[in-house]
Amino acid sequence: MLPKFLKPYHVKLSNLIRIGPKTDGGYVIDKRVLNKTKILITCGLNDDWEFEKSFLEQKPAIKIITFDHTVNQDFWVKRFKKDIIHFLLLKKLRISKILDIFKFINYYLFFRENRKHYIKKVVLKKKNNEEITIPKILKNYDKVFLKVDIEGDEYKILDDIKKNSKKIIFLVIEFHSLHKNIEKIKRFLNKLDLKIIHIHANNYGGIDKYENPKVIELSLLNTKEVKVNNVFSKKQYPILNLDFKNFKRNDEIKIKFNE
Repeated sequence: MLPKFLKPYHVKLSNLIRIGPKTDGGYVIDKRVLNKTKILITCGLNDDWEFEKSFLEQKPAIKIITFDHTVNQDFWVKRFKKDIIHFLLLKKLRISKILDIFKFINYYLFFRENRKHYIKKVVLKKKNNEEITIPKILKNYDKVFLKVDIEGDEYKILDDIKKNSKKIIFLVIEFHSLHKNIEKIKRFLNKLDLKIIHIHANNYGGIDKYENPKVIELSLLNTKEVKVNNVFSKKQYPILNLDFKNFKRNDEIKIKFNE
């Protein structure tokens, strides 16, 4: 069972919507923040911007900024070569898989005008021009929707997120190796205006010896911007028709909490 401090606060089911695909990369948010959000900032991109694309459909004029130091020209060249080899080996036969070979075209078409991708690593302390910190990212913005998925490095920037939480209207964040970092998450959530309103287990990560998920996705709402009653949710997680498997071949992970 997960500790009670990870239990979401109650939000009406009608206020919860899914942004992004019905697979890995989709997140549940509170739709009330959409009208209030001024900018979407993403830390961690890889080759998946379906969430950002879906957010844009909900709010067409939104400014989008993403940071990922791993997605550069070399990244796309290696990916293209790998996909071509798989195609020649008859491992990519479906139309969707064939089209995916040319995803770099999709990338250049999406990230233009008021949608930017910066090839920078998000860090605690900047050492060079290829790195950037959360305070620097948020400096000129407020009412920010922040998405963080940086494969374990999220723990290094939690203090900066907390110090700048007044600028954040909504946060979706993926926590890796939960069983090793539970105390870090507890300290982050303590006396934080951002309150958990949804939780989902990423079934890519599997479970620990206590049958708890090793990777979780949290959705946190700024209660100074949108009111939330100080009552814990009674919903069962995952939520039917809102939550979906990150990896279709693995079973969904049900979440239980200590009372």
